[in-house]
Amino acid sequence: MKIAFTTSDRVHINAHFGWARLIDVYEISNEGYQFVETLNFEGELKEDGNEDKITPKLEALNDCTIVYVTAIGGSAAARLIKKGVTPVKARSEEEEISEVLNKLVQTLKGNPPPWLRKALQQKPANFTDEVGDEATV
Repeated sequence: MKIAFTTSDRVHINAHFGWARLIDVYEISNEGYQFVETLNFEGELKEDGNEDKITPKLEALNDCTIVYVTAIGGSAAARLIKKGVTPVKARSEEEEISEVLNKLVQTLKGNPPPWLRKALQQKPANFTDEVGDEATV
């Protein structure tokens, strides 16, 4: 699964979702993790009330399961959840991406907590599963 992190320095989870210029994406499993890409966002991102600024982020994170943030507005969080992406607030702006990734790998090896099991179940494993789900409705 893919996990994303809002960051300003590519080390810490230290950016507000709406204002983040950088979002690092990693692929993670119970075997480990690897860096996938850095998503870059331009423009006037600090403008509150400008819902259009988050649309490109929502589209870019479509295949992620979780996005870690320092803060996120209510409407942005709701739009992420609707797309099947779970926003998670970092403990602090000092929390390191690598620490979270290492903890997640260990958690996946064991018994994930209910919130993580739910996040994992929200994403169809592949397109066939998605079509299959729609066909049974």
